Amino acid sequence: ELFGHRKGAFTGAIDHRKGAFEQADGGTLFLDEIGELPLDMQPVLLRVLESRELRPVGAQESRRVSVRIVAATNLDLEQQVRAGRFREDLYYRLAVVRLRVPPLRERPEDIEPLARRFAQQAGLGDVPASVLDHWKLRDWPGNARQLRNSVQSYAALGAVLDAPLQAPASSDAVPASVDLQRPYADQKQELTDRFTRAYLEGLLKECNGNRTAAARRAGLDRAYLVRLLGKYGLTGDD
Repeated sequence: ELFGHRKGAFTGAIDHRKGAFEQADGGTLFLDEIGELPLDMQPVLLRVLESRELRPVGAQESRRVSVRIVAATNLDLEQQVRAGRFREDLYYRLAVVRLRVPPLRERPEDIEPLARRFAQQAGLGDVPASVLDHWKLRDWPGNARQLRNSVQSYAALGAVLDAPLQAPASSDAVPASVDLQRPYADQKQELTDRFTRAYLEGLLKECNGNRTAAARRAGLDRAYLVRLLGKYGLTGDD
């Protein structure tokens, strides 16, 4: 993936394939989760960074590349170096400029805009204030990825069901969108209706109102989608 290969280099290599370094030549290459790079791959990466040359698998000659590296990890690489799980020379080669991105719990003002963005990507309309308030109370040990997962879960189920709340709230606290004083069937239907309407509104918006395209994207029979739109008072074009 990083260095590419040449045709015939191994079984299944039916064509030349550029690796990430060649594709990023003259630009920037982002290496996510660099702390998870296997030890046997670390000297290979270090050699490319030092020499600015790489040799794709199966190639006879090396080629020069000019790539700026941006690497990220949620691990303490200095601790990984001390534990022998990350090469010290590679660490210092990468750590020219170090930036610390605070965890989401330290920047709660970012939760709402991120949640709204993830909701838009999930095809949701407006997110209720009660749900946003609930998300703002969480500490998000998994940061933005965990928040995105929670938003996607809400889009699918119509309820917030994951992630422990910050202390002193109980870890088995009832989701903010669930009212235990109301009958199960009534509330389930309401949550389902809320999700369905939000999904359909977002779907039509993404497909510019075209019901045929919307049905295809949603994986639904077109006639069923038309009936569903009618049930929720929504319209679209053919």
